[in-house]
Amino acid sequence: MKSVALKAYPRSQVQRAEVKKLRTSGRVPATIYGRHAKPQNLEVGFDEITDLLHHSVSENLLVDLSVENDARSKRLALVQDVQHHPLSGKVLHVDLHEVVETEKVTVQVPVETTGEAAGVKNGGGTLEHVMHKLRVRCLPKDLPEQILIDVTPLEIGKSVHIGEITPPAGVEILGDKSRAVVAVTAPRAEEEVAAAAPAAGEVEMTKEKKEEGAEGAAPAAKDAKAGAAGDKKAEAKPEAKAAEKKK
Repeated sequence: MKSVALKAYPRSQVQRAEVKKLRTSGRVPATIYGRHAKPQNLEVGFDEITDLLHHSVSENLLVDLSVENDARSKRLALVQDVQHHPLSGKVLHVDLHEVVETEKVTVQVPVETTGEAAGVKNGGGTLEHVMHKLRVRCLPKDLPEQILIDVTPLEIGKSVHIGEITPPAGVEILGDKSRAVVAVTAPRAEEEVAAAAPAAGEVEMTKEKKEEGAEGAAPAAKDAKAGAAGDKKAEAKPEAKAAEKKK
C-alpha cells in the first residue's frame, strides 16, 4: 500500500465542549498510539481527512504523518479506526496506529468479489458473504486495501475457504483455513417459501375460534347452574309432601 501525506497538529482540547468547538472550526480530533511512543492527542483538517477517505478503496490508509513542532519530521501510521456521525456520516474522530516499516502489522482487510458466480447466473442461486473482512499480517508497505476473490466458477453448494485464497505477495491471511468466506446457496423452492409464511388471516381465525369458545362457555355454565338448581328443587318436593302427610 502506498502511503499518503497527512498533516496533523498537537491537541490540548479533551473536554466534550472543547472537542465540539474544535469540530465546528473545521478540525477533527485524532489520537495516535503505538509500541514505540506514548499516545498523543492530535487534530487534523476535516476536509483533508475526508478527501483521503473518499478516494480510498477502504478506510485502511497508510499515512506519512507530519506533526507540527514534532521532533520527528515524518511518522508512518495506519488509520486504525474512523468514527462517523450516525446521521450525517461526517468524520468525528480518527485513531492512528504508529508503525515501523520493518515490523509486520495485523490488520482487518475488507473482502470483495469479482465476476458472477456460475450458480447465480445459471442456477438462480444466491451469493452469500460469510465473512466481510479477513485478518492479514504483513509489512506496512505490503498491506492490501482489500482482498479480491474471483467467484466466477462457483456452482450452487460450493464455497471459497480461507485456505483457498491466494493472498498478495508478502501477505499472510490469518484464521481457520477451513472457514468459508463466500458461498453460493440454492434458491428456495416456492413450496418452501409458502410453507414458511403464515397463511393470511390464520392468526385472526384462531382468535375468533377462541372467542367463540369463550362466548359459548358462558351460556353453557348458566344452563348447568340452572339444571343443578332444578334438580335440587325436584329433590325437595317429595320431602315436603311427606311432611304434609304426617301433619
